[in-house]
Amino acid sequence: MNGITSWLRTRGTHDSGKVAMVELFFDLVFVFAVTQLSHALLGRLTPLGTLQVGVMMVGTWWVWIYTSWVTNWLDPERLPVRLALFALMGAGLVMSATIPQAFGEAGLAFALAYVAQQVGRTVFVLWAVRGERLAMRRNFQRVMFWLLLGSACWLAGGLAEPAQRLGWWGLALAVETAAPLLFFWTPGMGRSVLADWDIDPNHMAERCALFVIIALGESLLVTGATVAHAEWSAPIAAGALAAFVGTLAMWWIYFDTGATRAHHHMAHSAQPGRQARNAYTYMHLLIVAGIVVCAVADELVLVHPDHADLPALVAILGGPALYLAGTAAFKWATNTRRLPPFSHLVGLMLLVLLAVPAALHMASALMLGAATTVVLVIVAAWEYAAVRRA
Repeated sequence: MNGITSWLRTRGTHDSGKVAMVELFFDLVFVFAVTQLSHALLGRLTPLGTLQVGVMMVGTWWVWIYTSWVTNWLDPERLPVRLALFALMGAGLVMSATIPQAFGEAGLAFALAYVAQQVGRTVFVLWAVRGERLAMRRNFQRVMFWLLLGSACWLAGGLAEPAQRLGWWGLALAVETAAPLLFFWTPGMGRSVLADWDIDPNHMAERCALFVIIALGESLLVTGATVAHAEWSAPIAAGALAAFVGTLAMWWIYFDTGATRAHHHMAHSAQPGRQARNAYTYMHLLIVAGIVVCAVADELVLVHPDHADLPALVAILGGPALYLAGTAAFKWATNTRRLPPFSHLVGLMLLVLLAVPAALHMASALMLGAATTVVLVIVAAWEYAAVRRA
């Protein structure tokens, strides 16, 4: 260690992977970010607008999940690490606040805040692990190489005209998304190996579960705020009930057995780093995206229960579909089963069937929203019964 104090988490104790209070405090910025994303999507339900919000959603997720990986190694109770998280919160607040105008006049501000978090955090980690083993230092040097490549594209997009911004930021996300799959291969240093990603499974599982809670909580907030500002009526009551029960079903699908069994599987895996990358880093993005889209769909149903245009219909069906696809992939990757959960596949098939009356305008937005809630309840009940029977 050359006399340098280690800032790494302790491992091997019963609470070594416990999420620190400062990490939960850090997450408050992302409560705001998720709210901003759902409002942005609600205001631009067009193919281009959806793609733009999708880019910002993926970028927001990458900031959060990279930070969660870092605090899996570094101890947040150490003062320098805690101060670094506070600095990230400040930059994250700027990034979240600029989401509505990120493809307008606030593009450069969004890009600067994003790059400050990704690059600034990695610079701090390189300093924090300067006395640790060579493999750990090399791992973060490779991460820095890829984040610098992505950051160049983020800044180029922020400086470009809005019409060219999507291309630059899409390229940035392509770089950052490919990096873990390529094990951060870097010229002159090669690539990382799974042994370099010696994560604490308890911490990673709890962090991602908490982010799912954040997204579900934002969905409830959207429903409550919409109902509070609406004139009370039977359709509003029915829509609110459907939204609430749908959120409960989504919680049940993820938390009843899936999260616990996935955690157990990763904790006993010979390669927990691979599980953390595939099931938690990538597949949870689909889960969170599905919840955000469901929140948008719930508000659309409450505001316009009698009718819905094509973008609204896509949101009403697409949100649950994203969520079921994400949870199915997550459970498949964290179990020994040969196929994804059959209940989830059936749920996806039912959503596809619902697209027929939606396309033929045979169902109102309220009817369609209620039907998707029924599908989610069926999936939750089916899996509950199947697991208990097994």
